[in-house]
Amino acid sequence: MMTKVRLHSLSPADLRALAASRAPAGLPGAVAEGALPPGFVAERSLRQLHKGAHPDWCSTFLIIRVSDSAVVGACGFKDEPADGCVEIGYGVAPACRKQGMASAAISELVRLAFASGQVDAVLAQVNADNVGSTRAVQSLGFTAHDTLIDDDGEPLVQWSVRRSPWEDAHPR
Repeated sequence: MMTKVRLHSLSPADLRALAASRAPAGLPGAVAEGALPPGFVAERSLRQLHKGAHPDWCSTFLIIRVSDSAVVGACGFKDEPADGCVEIGYGVAPACRKQGMASAAISELVRLAFASGQVDAVLAQVNADNVGSTRAVQSLGFTAHDTLIDDDGEPLVQWSVRRSPWEDAHPR
C-alpha cells in the first residue's frame, strides 16, 4: 500500500500560535479548511510540556497528504503512557474525509506507540455516531469496549488495539 500521509510534529512555537488561534508559520503545504487542531489541543500540549512531559507523547502532529504536501488534519497522543496504554486523538478536514487519511494517520500513531517500547495497548475514544472514525479504527484491528459519557454528555466508545495482534497484522 502506498503511503498516503506523513506526520509533521509541531514545535512549541507552532503550538503557541495555534493556542492563540493563529496558523503556525512555515507550514509544509496548503492547509485544508478545518485541518488544523483546535486551540484547546495546543493548550493541552503546552501544559504537558511545561510540566515536563516528553514531547513524543504530548506534541501534536499535522497530517500531511504525501501526494501534494497539503495539511489535511492533525493527530497525536493525548498524554504519556500509563500502565502500558496510551490514548490517541485525530481529526481530518471535512473535504479530506473518506480518503483513508484518518486510517493512515492512526496507523502511524500506533506504529510509533508500539515502537517506543513503552506501550502495549493504544486507546481511541470515538463518538458512537461517528461512522467514519469507527470504520477507521475497525479497519486497523481495534476492538470496541465500553461506552462512556464524557463531561459534555457525548457518548464515546472505547476502542483499543494490543501490540501482539497489531504487529502480527502489520509486520515491518
